[in-house]
Amino acid sequence: MKLSAIISTLVGLAIALGLIAMNGFAEIGQAILMAGWGILFVIALHVPQMIFSSQAWRQVVPADGVPGLPAFVGLRLIREGVNALLPVAQIGGEFVAARLMGLRGIPLSAAGASVTVDLTLEMLSQVIFTLFGLGLLLVGPQDPQITQWILHGVVIALAILAAFVLAQRWGLLRLLERGLLKLSERQHWKGLEDIAGLHQAILSLYRSPRRLVFGTANHVMSWLLGGLEVWAALLVLGHPVGWREALIIESLGQAFRSLGFAVPGALGIQEGGLVLVCGLLGMSPNAAIELSLLKRVRELALGLPGLLAWQWMEKRGRSDPEPARDAFSEKTP
Repeated sequence: MKLSAIISTLVGLAIALGLIAMNGFAEIGQAILMAGWGILFVIALHVPQMIFSSQAWRQVVPADGVPGLPAFVGLRLIREGVNALLPVAQIGGEFVAARLMGLRGIPLSAAGASVTVDLTLEMLSQVIFTLFGLGLLLVGPQDPQITQWILHGVVIALAILAAFVLAQRWGLLRLLERGLLKLSERQHWKGLEDIAGLHQAILSLYRSPRRLVFGTANHVMSWLLGGLEVWAALLVLGHPVGWREALIIESLGQAFRSLGFAVPGALGIQEGGLVLVCGLLGMSPNAAIELSLLKRVRELALGLPGLLAWQWMEKRGRSDPEPARDAFSEKTP
């Protein structure tokens, strides 16, 4: 593990624990326990989000005989598990996903291109979702300074998206290639050296408006369903809110989490962001931290099976010389 990852993890963990301590370990812990079986309901509500995100990703795989949606749901589970639970920046799951797609028969250039373009569309859809949440915030009662805060948020969101798109032309592809090669060396994987055609595959995807539109639309739907998860989480925690508030919390809370992409699991960033956003809506810091911890519980509940699935796929890939026989290679009619 790199020193920077260790330091950022410890700092983030310290911030998260500090926020919990300031607002009472006992009270927050009791609220989580009182949620009871409602926690399972919240966890289940994340599955539809994964399905729409997986369908968005599937739309941009430039290969014949694209695997069925269940295969992409499984890979999405792995992506989210790696990004949420392992001490890596929040794009480590994308490297792993590209590796697994190549392992199961998808050309590596197509796999890398699909992951890169899908991540771009996910960011674009998040900007749309963030703007939607900011618009909802403007509709209700507000402090006069919020308008200025919103304008700054819009500028930052658009700047981040523009920088990411430009980076794909100015060096992100080389970064992706280096990341895949380093992953290959560290894990003693074979086959990741063959990434020729990655740049051309990405450009080809960007020349397909239909893929881009459908992919973005599916991601937007996934973000909107995240508002439903927040609504349910706050309900079972004893802090019921309306749909408007839930969507504002999810859209702006996820924006803060994305700003902390370099911190493993956005530790501390997610908690601090939710405290700020909930405060804009007149909610207590306790409610925000309880919501964040329930999200962490959901990440553990779904992420751990994802990590186990990753290891199972790696083991099976090394022992099965015919990737086409793998369940991942099942073709869509």
